[in-house]
Amino acid sequence: MTEALYMNDCYLTEFEAYVTKVEGNKIFLDKTAFYPTSGGIECDKGEIYYENQIYKVIEVKKENEEIAHYLDSNASFLQGKRIRGKIDWNRRYKLMRLHTAAHLIAAILYKQYNILITGGNISEEYARDDFNLPLENWKEIVENCIVTANKLIEEGRNVKIYFLKREEALKIPGIVKLAERMPPNLEVLRIVEIEGIDIQADGGPHVKNIKEIGKIKLIKLENKGKNNRRIYYTVE
Repeated sequence: MTEALYMNDCYLTEFEAYVTKVEGNKIFLDKTAFYPTSGGIECDKGEIYYENQIYKVIEVKKENEEIAHYLDSNASFLQGKRIRGKIDWNRRYKLMRLHTAAHLIAAILYKQYNILITGGNISEEYARDDFNLPLENWKEIVENCIVTANKLIEEGRNVKIYFLKREEALKIPGIVKLAERMPPNLEVLRIVEIEGIDIQADGGPHVKNIKEIGKIKLIKLENKGKNNRRIYYTVE
């Protein structure tokens, strides 16, 4: 099992680890700060250093209970060697800001209209979220939501990360805001709480205060058919 360092420290950019397995250009480590593509959030990228060699990390994926790091060339090192990893912080921080913005938007829509998330994806450039918004006035609802979100961002709220037993966590109203999916079947769930605004079970990276989001900017809105509205946005 790979120890996921990002679960406790989203701001960790460099780390040292031992290689547990090498398969061509794919390596596995005993621990990592690289976030793998998961939960609709694209993976970290960055570099792996071994002696005087530098490898680009071009993709990171979960494989069972391990995390695979795909390099830009076959690794010259073997199992048991110690490497240093460094994530692309600019990419990570943008993903963090967008991810926390997504939680803020989802919380406002849930509290005001009981709206749930039906899908989504977060890339470095922008985020895309789908909601089961009603057809009537849905664009106005989203636009008002963004205005509310940006006002809250200006005020600022701390973002806390902690862990709860699954049974205890699932008793919290609104802990899951996904229309058709529950959290992984784990005994302990990672909780992300925006103080006074939102609380969700979540495994991805976030900022420490919503002020770090900056400003949410709508890009476009799409009607994707029955009970599904899509919003595209970024942060500035």
